[in-house]
Amino acid sequence: MTTPEFTSNRENFCYRHPDRQSFVLCQRCMRTICPACQTQAAVGVICPECMKADRKAQSPAQKRAQRRWGGASGTATIARRGKPVVTYTLLAVTSAIGLLQLLPGGIGDAITSRMLFAAAYLYPDLSPYPFEPWRLLTAVFVHGGFIHLALNMLALWLLGQGLEPMLGRARYLALYLISGLGGSVAVAVIDPTAATVGASGAIFGMMAALLIVGRHIGANVTGILVILGINFALGFVIGGIAWQAHLGGAIVGAVIAFIYTRTRRREQRIWQIALLIALTALLIVIVAVVPPILITS
Repeated sequence: MTTPEFTSNRENFCYRHPDRQSFVLCQRCMRTICPACQTQAAVGVICPECMKADRKAQSPAQKRAQRRWGGASGTATIARRGKPVVTYTLLAVTSAIGLLQLLPGGIGDAITSRMLFAAAYLYPDLSPYPFEPWRLLTAVFVHGGFIHLALNMLALWLLGQGLEPMLGRARYLALYLISGLGGSVAVAVIDPTAATVGASGAIFGMMAALLIVGRHIGANVTGILVILGINFALGFVIGGIAWQAHLGGAIVGAVIAFIYTRTRRREQRIWQIALLIALTALLIVIVAVVPPILITS
């Protein structure tokens, strides 16, 4: 059924329900849709046809991932597959700090010295340095030069575009930060006299998580396994690379991914959060107990 208003001004009426006036457009095809035809997505709302086409275009691996990770409703899944906002934010913040490090006149060196991590900053009784535990995480956002920054940001961009929509923003951010923490803890435990900078621990945590999650949904993980192995081996070949951070980040990232695969249902959310808190607490206990023993022995 149509109305005179629809006949004279069709763009303000739902294309599926000509008797319903609306001013909302599908963000894919730009057709007018009424509330009954709107499906919330990360970029706004989309119409039923665009939602159907979007689902049809998915690969078998994406469909398996959606069934296992997408939650109970298709709306939540579509919203999760929007732009990787957390990845872009991490890229922007880390790149901005990295560019500030390149400033001349001692400014860049001052930024690096204030944000790098060394085990000595955790034990003021054993060293002349102040107690600054936040360096366990700030080290993730500073780098040892433009090449170091560029390579890590490229890896973050490539990995984040697929991993963030799959896990969701909160879980993805937790993976990145806790993996970065794990990298710093590994440096403190394995080589407590060394200092480290860079997002490599977090990046290796992402690669390990992608390996675990990919294996869980039945995807071919041979490629990521080879890349992970090659990058880890380079830490022993090229001087100046903190392979300890790579190892710690990869181990923690794998543990986090295992937690995610075992607590993916909505009713298990509290257990997921509790296990992540427990893992973080374990890392803090390890770094508080083990390095002082190594330093004084």
